[in-house]
Amino acid sequence: MEQILKMMMRLKTFRQGIHPAYKKSSTQDEKIRRISPPREVILPLQQHIGAPCQSLVKKGDEVRKGDRIAEAESFVSAPIHASISGKVTAVELGPHPVVGKFKSISIRGEGAEEDWEGLDEKNIDLSQLDPQEIRDRVKEAGIVGLGGATFPTHVKLTPPKEKPVDTVILNGCECEPYLTGDYRLMLEEPDKCLFGLKATIRAVGAERGYVAIENNKMDAVALFQDKVAGDDNVEVVALRTKYPQGGEKMLVKAILNREVPSEGIPLDVGVVVSNVGTAVAITECLTLNKPLIERVVTVSGSMVRKPANLLVPLGTPFATFLEECDVDVDKADRVIMGGPMMGISQSTLQVPVVKGTTAILVLREEEVMVPLEDACIRCARCVDHCPLSLVPAELARLAKNSKWERLRDYHIVDCMECGCCAYVCPARIPIVQLIKLGKVQLQTMDSK
Repeated sequence: MEQILKMMMRLKTFRQGIHPAYKKSSTQDEKIRRISPPREVILPLQQHIGAPCQSLVKKGDEVRKGDRIAEAESFVSAPIHASISGKVTAVELGPHPVVGKFKSISIRGEGAEEDWEGLDEKNIDLSQLDPQEIRDRVKEAGIVGLGGATFPTHVKLTPPKEKPVDTVILNGCECEPYLTGDYRLMLEEPDKCLFGLKATIRAVGAERGYVAIENNKMDAVALFQDKVAGDDNVEVVALRTKYPQGGEKMLVKAILNREVPSEGIPLDVGVVVSNVGTAVAITECLTLNKPLIERVVTVSGSMVRKPANLLVPLGTPFATFLEECDVDVDKADRVIMGGPMMGISQSTLQVPVVKGTTAILVLREEEVMVPLEDACIRCARCVDHCPLSLVPAELARLAKNSKWERLRDYHIVDCMECGCCAYVCPARIPIVQLIKLGKVQLQTMDSK
């Protein structure tokens, strides 16, 4: 207890940011539970940053849960595995929660599914595992960052020789409102979280690791403090609750006081950041030979009568399990994949859970109504709260006036689209949407 009190007195954080209503109380005490096996899954061939996969199956093929059904043909990519056993019913365009439609593999299930737990379980001595073997097995398992960014994990575990890594940060902040899946994983699977952290440390050749947890989760802080007691190279750090504390650059600054350079990544300052869900997936890959075929999804919002943290097979359509949470899907006003700050509004409940689906929020229309935009009054609130010290209002103005090349001068690429600027803007300017438009235009120009 004394150690916890001392930690509370020296809470670390980053400059700026915001304090939205966090709205986690409805699910923070809900233990993770597995949903009923879906009758059908839709697995898009693009579920990660990088090149899409190529299908290895065709209509009519029989597959078993865990079979690799799509191959990664690029280094920055990750294979896809069947999340249920059954028959392939289609390999064609299907609904996608981010890009609208994408080529997908549909599988009709056989009904009851055998639990993966307990199959091929081994006692693993990490000191006996070669770092390359860890990277290879993580790649084969199709693991990507499960905090929402979906960067292929094996790429993170393969730093170039000219960029040595000395520190790994396990990200347990979960700063987006409503989301509690990572929090429940920390409470329910702390050993898997730490094993995955230590596997990451070994894979990248780092010297030490940190477990980063916001101070609105002090029970998790205390639990991990007990777990790492006597461990010389892993430390638990309590961080001040603030959005977006879970951003990689924010964590590196708060914990290590290192500045990630403009257009850079944590690797540029010797750091790898990994989400707790990713750490659990790494553990299950190494100890159970289990590929990434399911993930924890928080289901919450004002139209959800039974909020929950669910373990969902990838590819499961939203509508399939929202009814388990007592959601009237016919009256769902607004459905958002992810948190309210960075989530993506959905037009149909037939879109599937993908590797980056952290949450599904079902909200009333009045909660998400877009107010009329006024003229910018140059109040600089967006500047005062931007965690990356950008000038969001100017980025929005340049994008609105099609001054695409000028956007580079204001470092638009560094924007993480966290939404702090739009949240505090008294003129209700859709700053993030305009910045996204600017990024797309620049990418289009660069590709010509």
